[in-house]
Amino acid sequence: MSKSATSSRHPVFDPLALDNQFCFALYSASLAMTKTYKPFLDKLGLTYPQYLVMLVLWEEDDILVKAIGEKLFLDSGTLTPLLKRLEASSLIVRTRDEADERQVRITLTKEGRALKKKAQGIPHQVLCASGQTQNALENLRGQLSMIRDDLAKSQG
Repeated sequence: MSKSATSSRHPVFDPLALDNQFCFALYSASLAMTKTYKPFLDKLGLTYPQYLVMLVLWEEDDILVKAIGEKLFLDSGTLTPLLKRLEASSLIVRTRDEADERQVRITLTKEGRALKKKAQGIPHQVLCASGQTQNALENLRGQLSMIRDDLAKSQG
């Protein structure tokens, strides 16, 4: 029996095959998710990272840049340009914190708060586009959050 005949009947698991990579499945799903959000966010004038910042602010307005960064797992070097663009769009105001001048506080403007109403339907539209149930996506989100937290712990 030839070697190729044996391997075709009993394929050997290749740990470096692209299709066997959890990281690639996660990465490509993330790309697909971002592409799905794009037309909805274009209507709001937001990029996906800006949308994430707005989600944080719609939950808790008038917070420090540091707190936004912690929630989104972003450093201030990544956040600052996003916040400047949101401020240029009149959605937020950046001010120095009165208690600590080194800290920057972010507050929604009237326009920023009003944008929340326009964004209300986006999660449902994305749910429909996913072809999944709400429960399935909630379970997956929980699993991914645990994986993220475990990976963060393993980094020290």
